[in-house]
Amino acid sequence: MALLRILLELRLELGIVLSVAHFHHQIRGAEADADQQFVTALAERFGLQLHLGTGDAPAFSRQKKISLETAARELRHAWFSELIQRQEVDRIATAHTLDDQAETVLMRILRGTGTRGLAGIAPEQNQKHLVRPLLAVRRPEIEAFLNGLHQAWRDDASNRDQSHARNRVRHVLLPLLEKEFNPAIRGTLSDLAELARGEEAYWTGELASLIPELLHEGKPSRSGRTTSGDAAGVLALDLARLRSLPLAVQRQVLYRVAKKLGTALEFKHIQQLTSLIQSVRPGKGPVLPGGLAVSSSLRELRFSRSIDKTTGDETTGNYQYSLPVPGEVAVPELGSIFRAQIVSAEKPKSPEYNDDTFTGTLLDRTLLSPELTVRNWRPGDRYFSVHSHSPKKVKELLQTDQLGKGYSSRLRKSWPVIESAGQIIWMRGFPAPQAFAVRTGEAVLIEELALRTEAEE
Repeated sequence: MALLRILLELRLELGIVLSVAHFHHQIRGAEADADQQFVTALAERFGLQLHLGTGDAPAFSRQKKISLETAARELRHAWFSELIQRQEVDRIATAHTLDDQAETVLMRILRGTGTRGLAGIAPEQNQKHLVRPLLAVRRPEIEAFLNGLHQAWRDDASNRDQSHARNRVRHVLLPLLEKEFNPAIRGTLSDLAELARGEEAYWTGELASLIPELLHEGKPSRSGRTTSGDAAGVLALDLARLRSLPLAVQRQVLYRVAKKLGTALEFKHIQQLTSLIQSVRPGKGPVLPGGLAVSSSLRELRFSRSIDKTTGDETTGNYQYSLPVPGEVAVPELGSIFRAQIVSAEKPKSPEYNDDTFTGTLLDRTLLSPELTVRNWRPGDRYFSVHSHSPKKVKELLQTDQLGKGYSSRLRKSWPVIESAGQIIWMRGFPAPQAFAVRTGEAVLIEELALRTEAEE
């Protein structure tokens, strides 16, 4: 509402033609219907063209195994793109505020991030034709502006649901930081995002010219140097040149080269690779997320997809992560986030949990450790699913006829399980064990969602 009223006042000065775009996500029923009616009446009041879109965000969330918030954003942005492609609009303006920026930066700090994540929400995204004019404005200023105009607005009730991490940051963590540590924490986090964007812009420009000088594509020849075009998906870096660069530059190069092969590295992986660079002895490095293999020769550091010689499939190394209850953990090897929420067994409060949209697994909280382990299955693992008469070998459960569809060897080897005190209590695609089924009281909701690393808001 504030963005629209501000642009209405400035449209002659800016030389723009305004229209209103409203997307119905089919999440909140009658409340969302009332939102659309409110926006429709407002567009009529000011004589503005109205674009209406709709999409089933809960169904899309189930289909893609992503959070409801991410599903809604992807559907909305896809519709924005259609408006641009149909040349009905030239730009989309969204009303993200300084408070939204502070929340985003803080959430990324909590999850772990580099300068790319610290950059937060961008003021503009040229590829998406998006602009965010209010990114330096606080929400109290916006409310005061609207109250001064006697302009009503609509509030989304789901923004108060603290089962979502962002809402807990908004309503619990940031107010606590403001009160106990830094009254200007929101501005501080926003300034940090601005600094990080400048840093990221600098590195992007510098590395655009540096990486082509260091990088070769193809497999190694007898001389030990990589020959171009002999092997798709094999990249090699000149070790002598790489060693001569400052550590900060090495890290940036490694991250971007892995990204070329579709893998986002965490800091621990970068540390492993910089140690390999400094080693004088050639050898194999760690298997990185997504089955990305790395090795060093006397002259080069090579990246490639690890291949299972018996099947021809890409392989994935073992992984293991701790999952606090409640909490979440990213598993880059799978491109997933695993989330454990505490809900009521009788009336789960998550908006993603109802008879039509529930896709997670409920377990009895009293029977679980306060910290779970997410890992890939290992030989000898057994799982006692609700429909079984006895524990079954995970290897047998992952056979094609059990899963109902064919999966590559790599996918089967990386199949995730979750254990509590050494016992597997969750396995992707299978019902929960009867022994851990919840009946009353508090339950733990286990969900696997698609990982959006440093996703744009």
